[in-house]
Amino acid sequence: MVHALEEIKRTLVPRGLLIDLRPLLGGWPVEVAWGNEYRQVGRLTDAPEGLADDESANRAIDEAARRGWFTLEGGDRFSLFYSWDTANDMEAYLREEWDGFAQLDEKVARAAKSAWAVANADARVRVRVDMLLNCWRKVD
Repeated sequence: MVHALEEIKRTLVPRGLLIDLRPLLGGWPVEVAWGNEYRQVGRLTDAPEGLADDESANRAIDEAARRGWFTLEGGDRFSLFYSWDTANDMEAYLREEWDGFAQLDEKVARAAKSAWAVANADARVRVRVDMLLNCWRKVD
């Protein structure tokens, strides 16, 4: 991954910006939401492969900064919501799309289905993803 950052440094315009935007694992909350309210029913389980990817990305950007290629201009964390009409839709999506990254265990899946079934008619099931946004300036 450091090699990719080295290539970005090579091709980026002088004093150009590198945007580091990515999800950060950490047992993302599973929620049932309706109107302005929500209820957390559990958390996803981080897959070892996903955690290893996070650590690798962090080490690579730290190494690029240590080598003096980029300086941190600023950054923030924010929540991004993945939302589904039903708990079954969420379960199917996570099984198919997030395998090897984050997992929904059976206890949390049952809790989401139960909470969704008794919630208001407009209730949706969602996962609150922790996002990282850092802006790095190329050092010339």
